[in-house]
Amino acid sequence: MPLDRIAIIGAGAWGTALAQVAAIAGREVTLVGRDPAVIEEINARHRNTPHLPGVNLLPGIGATSVLPDADLVILAVPAQATRDALRAVAGQLAGKPVVLTAKGLEHRTLDRQSQILADVAPGAIPYVLSGPSFAGDVASGRPTAVTLAGDDPEKTSAVAAALAGPTFRLYAADDRLGVELAGALKNVYALGCGAVDGAGLGASARSALLARAFAELTRLVVRMGGSASTLTGLAGLGDLTLSCTSTQSRNYRHGVSLGRGEAAGTELAEGVLTAPVAKSLADQLSIDAPLIDAVNLLIGGSATINDIVAGLMSRPLKRED
Repeated sequence: MPLDRIAIIGAGAWGTALAQVAAIAGREVTLVGRDPAVIEEINARHRNTPHLPGVNLLPGIGATSVLPDADLVILAVPAQATRDALRAVAGQLAGKPVVLTAKGLEHRTLDRQSQILADVAPGAIPYVLSGPSFAGDVASGRPTAVTLAGDDPEKTSAVAAALAGPTFRLYAADDRLGVELAGALKNVYALGCGAVDGAGLGASARSALLARAFAELTRLVVRMGGSASTLTGLAGLGDLTLSCTSTQSRNYRHGVSLGRGEAAGTELAEGVLTAPVAKSLADQLSIDAPLIDAVNLLIGGSATINDIVAGLMSRPLKRED
């Protein structure tokens, strides 16, 4: 299938970074945004200063406010904005491959991103992009490897090849559900790891939380129908480790503020909205998820990080799973 013309909905940092790598891969790329100033700057100066300052975009990247005809559509908006963004263009997506990049569960419905796509534009062909990646690294040409999951192995490999370049490597996978769940749930654990560091509880505590988060994440994803092998790859362990240890992660930084007892900033932290959704899913399936429960207590202000950790440490001893 031809994949030469790519449209990316969302002209923020992540959408712009993906536009850069797609252009490097030789594709004709159009960013679809809402801010006239951003659109004008991309077209006139090949920059997106509000979202990716200091990055020079390739001249072949254009920007517009209207979705053009394209061979491949990439959605790069926040998880809670996915439904509205898709509704605006649903009539243009029939039969089109759509790559979903947001990592989060819809707060109101508990839906994954691909479930939202199926509801709003049932004729679209879903793919999920996830893995350890920050927009600044990708746009600046730092080596990055991610996972692209789809339902048809041959077509998934073709989409991966269309986006791959010298510094952006995509591994094709078929566990779309597992990749999607891992990408959403890791944000919740990043809040917890940030809180541990913000409270000054030490590297040992953070490492223990990260290891138990991986075990809990695996238990959740497998019970929901994903593959355990997905969790040992880029979309699982890779993304979990990055988000739980780097100050570039918005969720980690938000957790640090919570651990310090400070008011969080205004930047988006997807894990704050995903955490109660994850708890609802775990409760519905009767899955033991003490770390997700703990993060919900923390963001709800029901307990301090020190009290939460003390409660986790006093749980009955068990064999490691």
